Amino acid sequence: MLTTVFAQSQEEITEAELTQHIEFLTAEELKGRYPGTPENDSIVNYLVDDFSKNEISVLVQEFEAQMRKDSSIVKTYNVLGLVEGKDSILKDEVIVLGAHYDHLGIKGDSIYHGADDNASGIAALLEIAEKVKAHQHELKRSIIFIAFGAEEQGLLGSQFFVENPIVPIDQIKLMMNIDMLGHLNEEKHLYMGGAGTFPGGVELMKSLANSDELNPILHAGGVGGSDHVSFYRKSISVLGFHTGGHDHYHQPSDTIEHLNIPGEVNAANYIYQALMEIATSKRELRFIEQD
Repeated sequence: MLTTVFAQSQEEITEAELTQHIEFLTAEELKGRYPGTPENDSIVNYLVDDFSKNEISVLVQEFEAQMRKDSSIVKTYNVLGLVEGKDSILKDEVIVLGAHYDHLGIKGDSIYHGADDNASGIAALLEIAEKVKAHQHELKRSIIFIAFGAEEQGLLGSQFFVENPIVPIDQIKLMMNIDMLGHLNEEKHLYMGGAGTFPGGVELMKSLANSDELNPILHAGGVGGSDHVSFYRKSISVLGFHTGGHDHYHQPSDTIEHLNIPGEVNAANYIYQALMEIATSKRELRFIEQD
Protein backbone atom coordinates (compact mmCIF):
# COMPACT_ATOMS: atom_id res chain seq x y z
CA MET A 1 0.00 0.00 0.00
CA LEU A 2 1.51 3.31 -1.09
CA THR A 3 -0.13 6.55 0.02
CA THR A 4 0.79 10.17 -0.60
CA VAL A 5 -1.23 13.28 0.29
CA PHE A 6 -0.28 16.92 0.51
CA ALA A 7 -0.03 18.98 3.69
CA GLN A 8 2.34 21.38 5.43
CA SER A 9 4.95 19.67 7.58
CA GLN A 10 5.75 21.32 10.88
CA GLU A 11 9.13 22.86 11.70
CA GLU A 12 9.16 22.14 15.44
CA ILE A 13 8.89 19.12 17.72
CA THR A 14 6.38 20.11 20.38
CA GLU A 15 5.27 18.83 23.77
CA ALA A 16 1.67 19.06 22.61
CA GLU A 17 2.10 16.75 19.63
CA LEU A 18 4.28 14.26 21.52
CA THR A 19 1.60 14.15 24.20
CA GLN A 20 -1.15 13.68 21.62
CA HIS A 21 0.61 10.68 20.06
CA ILE A 22 1.36 9.06 23.42
CA GLU A 23 -2.18 9.60 24.73
CA PHE A 24 -3.56 7.88 21.65
CA LEU A 25 -1.16 4.94 21.82
CA THR A 26 -1.71 4.36 25.53
CA ALA A 27 -5.50 4.76 25.55
CA GLU A 28 -7.46 2.10 27.45
CA GLU A 29 -9.31 1.25 24.23
CA LEU A 30 -6.09 0.05 22.57
CA LYS A 31 -5.57 -2.57 25.29
CA GLY A 32 -1.80 -2.49 25.39
CA ARG A 33 -1.10 -2.68 21.63
CA TYR A 34 -0.79 -6.46 21.32
CA PRO A 35 0.08 -7.88 17.89
CA GLY A 36 -2.64 -9.54 15.85
CA THR A 37 -5.55 -7.66 17.45
CA PRO A 38 -8.03 -5.15 16.01
CA GLU A 39 -6.41 -2.57 18.30
CA ASN A 40 -3.08 -3.25 16.60
CA ASP A 41 -4.72 -2.55 13.24
CA SER A 42 -6.04 0.76 14.60
CA ILE A 43 -2.49 1.81 15.42
CA VAL A 44 -1.32 0.89 11.93
CA ASN A 45 -4.05 3.11 10.47
CA TYR A 46 -3.01 5.94 12.81
CA LEU A 47 0.63 5.66 11.69
CA VAL A 48 -0.30 5.56 8.01
CA ASP A 49 -2.52 8.62 8.44
CA ASP A 50 0.18 10.58 10.28
CA PHE A 51 2.86 9.91 7.68
CA SER A 52 0.42 10.66 4.88
CA LYS A 53 -0.83 13.97 6.26
CA ASN A 54 2.79 15.14 6.34
CA GLU A 55 3.30 14.32 2.67
CA ILE A 56 5.46 11.27 3.43
CA SER A 57 4.99 8.25 1.16
CA VAL A 58 3.90 5.18 3.12
CA LEU A 59 4.52 1.47 2.66
CA VAL A 60 2.97 -1.17 4.91
CA GLN A 61 4.68 -4.55 5.28
CA GLU A 62 2.52 -7.43 6.49
CA PHE A 63 4.21 -10.36 8.19
CA GLU A 64 3.42 -13.32 10.42
CA ALA A 65 4.61 -13.28 14.02
CA GLN A 66 4.72 -16.11 16.57
CA MET A 67 3.55 -15.02 20.00
CA ARG A 68 5.72 -15.98 22.93
CA LYS A 69 2.93 -16.69 25.42
CA ASP A 70 1.12 -19.39 23.42
CA SER A 71 3.09 -19.89 20.16
CA SER A 72 0.10 -18.68 18.13
CA ILE A 73 0.77 -17.14 14.71
CA VAL A 74 -0.76 -13.72 14.00
CA LYS A 75 -0.57 -11.16 11.24
CA THR A 76 0.97 -7.81 12.06
CA TYR A 77 2.75 -4.99 10.26
CA ASN A 78 5.69 -2.67 9.83
CA VAL A 79 4.77 0.86 8.73
CA LEU A 80 7.40 2.65 6.63
CA GLY A 81 7.66 6.34 5.74
CA LEU A 82 9.91 7.20 2.80
CA VAL A 83 11.73 10.51 2.25
CA GLU A 84 14.13 10.60 -0.71
CA GLY A 85 17.43 12.47 -0.72
CA LYS A 86 18.24 15.04 -3.38
CA ASP A 87 21.84 14.14 -4.28
CA SER A 88 21.98 12.24 -7.57
CA ILE A 89 24.44 9.71 -6.11
CA LEU A 90 24.02 9.77 -2.33
CA LYS A 91 20.23 9.42 -2.51
CA ASP A 92 20.86 5.70 -3.06
CA GLU A 93 22.39 5.53 0.42
CA VAL A 94 19.71 5.04 3.08
CA ILE A 95 19.47 5.85 6.77
CA VAL A 96 16.76 4.09 8.76
CA LEU A 97 15.17 5.68 11.82
CA GLY A 98 13.03 3.17 13.70
CA ALA A 99 10.92 2.57 16.80
CA HIS A 100 8.52 -0.23 17.75
CA TYR A 101 4.83 0.46 18.35
CA ASP A 102 3.69 -2.82 19.94
CA HIS A 103 3.56 -3.61 23.65
CA LEU A 104 2.46 -6.42 25.98
CA GLY A 105 -1.33 -6.18 25.81
CA ILE A 106 -3.42 -7.36 28.77
CA LYS A 107 -2.30 -9.70 31.53
CA GLY A 108 -4.96 -10.74 34.00
CA ASP A 109 -7.04 -7.66 34.69
CA SER A 110 -4.24 -5.20 33.90
CA ILE A 111 -3.54 -3.24 30.73
CA TYR A 112 0.13 -2.77 30.02
CA HIS A 113 0.06 0.71 28.55
CA GLY A 114 3.70 0.98 27.45
CA ALA A 115 3.92 4.77 27.58
CA ASP A 116 7.70 4.79 27.72
CA ASP A 117 8.04 1.39 26.04
CA ASN A 118 7.55 2.43 23.38
CA ALA A 119 4.82 4.99 22.79
CA SER A 120 7.49 7.56 23.61
CA GLY A 121 9.69 6.26 20.80
CA ILE A 122 6.88 6.23 18.23
CA ALA A 123 5.85 9.76 19.21
CA ALA A 124 9.44 10.93 18.68
CA LEU A 125 9.66 9.03 15.38
CA LEU A 126 6.54 10.72 14.00
CA GLU A 127 7.62 14.18 15.12
CA ILE A 128 11.15 13.77 13.75
CA ALA A 129 9.75 12.49 10.44
CA GLU A 130 7.50 15.53 10.17
CA LYS A 131 10.42 17.89 10.80
CA VAL A 132 12.67 16.04 8.34
CA LYS A 133 9.99 16.31 5.65
CA ALA A 134 9.89 20.08 6.17
CA HIS A 135 13.64 20.11 5.42
CA GLN A 136 13.69 17.47 2.69
CA HIS A 137 15.38 19.86 0.26
CA GLU A 138 18.52 19.68 2.44
CA LEU A 139 18.86 15.90 2.29
CA LYS A 140 21.58 14.19 0.30
CA ARG A 141 20.87 10.67 1.55
CA SER A 142 17.42 9.08 1.71
CA ILE A 143 15.65 8.21 4.96
CA ILE A 144 13.24 5.39 5.77
CA PHE A 145 11.22 5.83 8.96
CA ILE A 146 9.99 2.47 10.30
CA ALA A 147 7.43 1.76 13.00
CA PHE A 148 8.13 -1.90 13.78
CA GLY A 149 5.58 -4.45 14.89
CA ALA A 150 6.15 -7.36 17.30
CA GLU A 151 9.39 -6.14 18.86
CA GLU A 152 8.32 -7.44 22.26
CA GLN A 153 7.92 -10.91 20.71
CA GLY A 154 11.61 -11.10 19.79
CA LEU A 155 12.47 -8.23 17.40
CA LEU A 156 10.22 -9.85 14.79
CA GLY A 157 9.33 -6.73 12.82
CA SER A 158 12.92 -5.63 12.34
CA GLN A 159 14.00 -9.19 11.55
CA PHE A 160 11.33 -9.37 8.87
CA PHE A 161 12.44 -6.06 7.39
CA VAL A 162 16.13 -6.95 7.11
CA GLU A 163 15.17 -10.21 5.42
CA ASN A 164 12.71 -8.38 3.15
CA PRO A 165 14.18 -4.89 2.66
CA ILE A 166 12.52 -2.48 0.26
CA VAL A 167 15.95 -1.40 -1.03
CA PRO A 168 19.08 -3.54 -1.50
CA ILE A 169 20.37 -4.24 2.00
CA ASP A 170 23.84 -2.90 1.19
CA GLN A 171 22.32 0.53 0.49
CA ILE A 172 21.29 0.84 4.16
CA LYS A 173 24.29 2.57 5.75
CA LEU A 174 23.01 3.35 9.25
CA MET A 175 20.08 2.34 11.44
CA MET A 176 19.09 4.67 14.30
CA ASN A 177 16.62 3.21 16.82
CA ILE A 178 14.49 4.84 19.51
CA ASP A 179 13.24 2.65 22.35
CA MET A 180 12.12 4.31 25.62
CA LEU A 181 12.77 8.05 25.33
CA GLY A 182 10.40 9.33 28.01
CA HIS A 183 12.35 9.15 31.27
CA LEU A 184 15.13 11.71 30.90
CA ASN A 185 16.54 12.01 34.44
CA GLU A 186 17.76 15.05 36.38
CA GLU A 187 21.28 14.48 35.07
CA LYS A 188 19.82 14.62 31.53
CA HIS A 189 21.36 11.32 30.51
CA LEU A 190 20.61 10.18 26.96
CA TYR A 191 22.15 6.77 26.45
CA MET A 192 23.25 5.50 23.08
CA GLY A 193 24.91 2.31 21.97
CA GLY A 194 26.70 1.62 18.71
CA ALA A 195 28.34 5.03 18.33
CA GLY A 196 31.57 3.31 17.30
CA THR A 197 29.98 1.28 14.51
CA PHE A 198 30.64 3.98 11.90
CA PRO A 199 33.63 6.30 11.37
CA GLY A 200 33.71 9.29 13.72
CA GLY A 201 30.46 8.32 15.39
CA VAL A 202 31.51 8.90 18.98
CA GLU A 203 33.06 12.28 18.15
CA LEU A 204 30.02 13.34 16.14
CA MET A 205 27.51 12.51 18.84
CA LYS A 206 29.59 14.33 21.46
CA SER A 207 29.86 17.42 19.27
CA LEU A 208 26.08 17.69 18.86
CA ALA A 209 25.32 17.79 22.58
CA ASN A 210 24.11 20.93 24.33
CA SER A 211 24.96 20.36 27.99
CA ASP A 212 22.09 22.59 29.09
CA GLU A 213 19.64 20.13 27.51
CA LEU A 214 21.33 16.70 27.37
CA ASN A 215 24.26 14.76 28.73
CA PRO A 216 24.92 11.94 26.23
CA ILE A 217 26.28 8.68 27.62
CA LEU A 218 28.05 7.11 24.66
CA HIS A 219 29.07 3.52 24.07
CA ALA A 220 31.14 2.59 21.03
CA GLY A 221 29.64 -0.91 21.22
CA GLY A 222 26.82 -1.76 23.63
CA VAL A 223 24.46 -2.47 20.78
CA GLY A 224 21.78 -3.66 23.21
CA GLY A 225 18.54 -5.61 22.78
CA SER A 226 16.13 -3.61 20.62
CA ASP A 227 15.37 -3.53 16.90
CA HIS A 228 18.74 -2.11 15.84
CA VAL A 229 20.26 -5.50 16.75
CA SER A 230 18.62 -7.00 13.65
CA PHE A 231 20.49 -4.49 11.49
CA TYR A 232 23.80 -4.91 13.32
CA ARG A 233 23.62 -8.64 12.61
CA LYS A 234 23.53 -7.72 8.90
CA SER A 235 26.74 -5.66 9.30
CA ILE A 236 24.91 -2.33 9.26
CA SER A 237 26.07 0.52 11.51
CA VAL A 238 23.64 1.35 14.30
CA LEU A 239 22.79 3.89 16.99
CA GLY A 240 20.36 2.91 19.73
CA PHE A 241 18.83 5.73 21.83
CA HIS A 242 17.10 5.46 25.23
CA THR A 243 16.80 7.37 28.50
CA GLY A 244 17.40 4.46 30.85
CA GLY A 245 15.52 1.88 32.86
CA HIS A 246 12.99 2.51 35.65
CA ASP A 247 10.55 0.76 37.97
CA HIS A 248 7.65 1.07 35.50
CA TYR A 249 9.38 -0.99 32.80
CA HIS A 250 7.01 -3.76 31.59
CA GLN A 251 4.51 -2.87 34.31
CA PRO A 252 0.90 -1.60 34.07
CA SER A 253 2.18 1.60 35.69
CA ASP A 254 4.11 2.59 32.55
CA THR A 255 1.69 5.44 31.84
CA ILE A 256 2.00 8.94 30.46
CA GLU A 257 1.81 10.51 33.92
CA HIS A 258 5.32 9.28 34.66
CA LEU A 259 6.93 10.64 31.49
CA ASN A 260 9.19 13.67 31.18
CA ILE A 261 7.71 15.20 28.04
CA PRO A 262 9.92 18.35 28.01
CA GLY A 263 12.92 16.03 28.32
CA GLU A 264 11.66 14.00 25.38
CA VAL A 265 11.47 17.15 23.27
CA ASN A 266 15.18 17.75 23.95
CA ALA A 267 16.09 14.14 23.21
CA ALA A 268 14.05 14.05 20.00
CA ASN A 269 15.64 17.29 18.79
CA TYR A 270 19.09 15.81 19.44
CA ILE A 271 18.22 12.70 17.41
CA TYR A 272 16.83 14.90 14.64
CA GLN A 273 20.03 16.93 14.61
CA ALA A 274 22.17 13.78 14.41
CA LEU A 275 20.01 12.34 11.64
CA MET A 276 20.21 15.53 9.59
CA GLU A 277 23.95 15.94 10.14
CA ILE A 278 24.50 12.51 8.63
CA ALA A 279 21.82 12.69 5.93
CA THR A 280 22.89 16.10 4.62
CA SER A 281 26.65 15.45 4.56
CA LYS A 282 29.09 13.41 2.50
CA ARG A 283 30.70 11.90 5.60
CA GLU A 284 31.91 8.34 5.21
CA LEU A 285 29.49 5.65 6.35
CA ARG A 286 30.84 2.12 6.66
CA PHE A 287 30.32 -0.65 9.17
CA ILE A 288 32.81 -1.07 12.03
CA GLU A 289 32.25 -4.22 14.07
CA GLN A 290 32.29 -3.85 17.86
CA ASP A 291 32.63 -6.44 20.61
